[in-house]
Amino acid sequence: MNIKDKSIEELEALCADIREEILRVVSKNGGHLSSTLGATELIVAMHKVFDSQKDPFIFDVSHQSYAHKLITDRWKAFDTLRTFGGISGYTKPSESEHDYFVAGHSSTSISLGVGAAKAIALKGQQDERIPVVMIGDGSMTAGMVYEALNELGDRKYPMVIILNDNEMSIAKPIGALSRMLSSAMASPFYQRFKKHTENFVDNFGEGARYIAKRMEESLKLVTPGIMFEEMGIDYIGPVDGHNISQLIDIFETAKKMKKPVIIHAQTLKGKGYEIAEGHEEKWHGVGPFDIDSGSSAKKSSAKSATQIYTEALMALADKDEKVVGMTAAMPSGTGLTPLLEKYPERFWDVAIAEQHAVTSSAALAKEGFKPFCTIYSTFLQRAYDQVIHDTCLMDLPVVFTLDRAGIVGEDGETHQGVFDISYLRAIPNMTLFAPRDEKSFHQAIGFAHEYQHPCSIRYPRGAFFECEDMPESQPFELAKSQLLQASNEDILFIGYGNGVGRAVQTAKLLDKDVAILDLRFVKPLDEDMLKTLAQKHKKWFVFSDSAKAGGVGSALLEFLAKEFIDEIQLVSFEYEDKFITHGNTKLVEESLGLLPEQLAKKVQELL
Repeated sequence: MNIKDKSIEELEALCADIREEILRVVSKNGGHLSSTLGATELIVAMHKVFDSQKDPFIFDVSHQSYAHKLITDRWKAFDTLRTFGGISGYTKPSESEHDYFVAGHSSTSISLGVGAAKAIALKGQQDERIPVVMIGDGSMTAGMVYEALNELGDRKYPMVIILNDNEMSIAKPIGALSRMLSSAMASPFYQRFKKHTENFVDNFGEGARYIAKRMEESLKLVTPGIMFEEMGIDYIGPVDGHNISQLIDIFETAKKMKKPVIIHAQTLKGKGYEIAEGHEEKWHGVGPFDIDSGSSAKKSSAKSATQIYTEALMALADKDEKVVGMTAAMPSGTGLTPLLEKYPERFWDVAIAEQHAVTSSAALAKEGFKPFCTIYSTFLQRAYDQVIHDTCLMDLPVVFTLDRAGIVGEDGETHQGVFDISYLRAIPNMTLFAPRDEKSFHQAIGFAHEYQHPCSIRYPRGAFFECEDMPESQPFELAKSQLLQASNEDILFIGYGNGVGRAVQTAKLLDKDVAILDLRFVKPLDEDMLKTLAQKHKKWFVFSDSAKAGGVGSALLEFLAKEFIDEIQLVSFEYEDKFITHGNTKLVEESLGLLPEQLAKKVQELL
């Protein structure tokens, strides 16, 4: 779509059409709503002023980039947003040349922009190209942003950073005077005047420079941009992020400055859809919903693993004042909102700062508290060094409760909870275990509460796989599994966590009985039980919603090698060594051959 020649009136009409299309498709498919509606004018203005085919357009997280997708020749394909085989809910270079980088985790954009700016400088293309970064105010809570800004302010690479402030989390402008000064600083006249003044005072020595500097600083003190200016980055704002005409003028000015510039734009989340307008977290990411009422189109009767966790942790917190917890900007998604509300002095949302969440949890454990650090599996990757260096090295009893372990569906490659077993199993002093259902989850939380070493509990998005007609869950004991079903056959199904239900359902589709083991602990393993079972069952099949490389099957093979048990034939039904696409979870699992009927067929063929 070419919007370069469109008038302001035509661009405003385009913004309305874009919002209508986003609302229509997201209400049908689910997705990120409030932030992407709020960013519409910013993105249209970006495309009016810059060129996404040559200027790197870098969207932080990129969940707000739907308008960008619609503008860049994906209007017809937009109906397939987040569906299996359709377009991604995030930027994806393999999908379009207009998408510069894969993004799904926060606070990477300015670092990417700095890297792109370095490459542009090395290629001598600074007169032709400029990185354009859009970052939300929530992403500004992560330390990586300031690492990038620190270098950018020193190196002065040309870059335009659009700070999409939809939560007023950066200092509020101080009345009419601030708005007047911000508009003035955004004008081409002010930027020309500033440049000429700098050249003028350079001819009159230190005294003139000092006076000019003090006058400029006194003006900036009434605006929220002083922090950026002190870092060596020019600041423009705050500006109205929904005024397309003003945005175009400001972007043109920033483009010509040939230096790093932050444009602070204030926007309204959910702009254009009254039900979602404002700051309600529930409209950040949504499932299908009815546009007229805003009510969810899907009602699940099964209790989710997250709900079970909330209930178990709340019961524990009610009994023990030493139980504390935190999450990193996902209080609702991780189920901690009720605990933050009931015990605000003991439970914290530390914002998008997983590293800080882990290290501060370690200090709490050192002081005798029992921290439950609740983070999505995919996001704990961001704090790997802190898990090793600040927690496990000190052998501190932090409980890592990892929500969204396994396939998460429509969010795709950047969010699949695939790697936590692989990356945590390698760490000394770390214990890994997983529940299979509601009762075992309560028991796992009880065990973690008493356990005096670092440990991790993983559980799925949504409900556990059904695990009917199995013995009742026994209390957790360190390195103890539970044999759910004995058999005289040669076959042993080993399930871990949500994989237990998958193993049980697969076993029911076979024409022979199989032994079924709930492994419970992947580190340390129940070696006595495994040695006993190895004497009777020579064909082992592993079920776990995790990466095959370094996963449960790897742990079992390492055990068999250590014990010189070489007669076992082990087959793992974990995920292969590739990133897993987005789409409806069942369709994704079907594409991977992981539905129970597919697994049963594979077992039959292998036998």
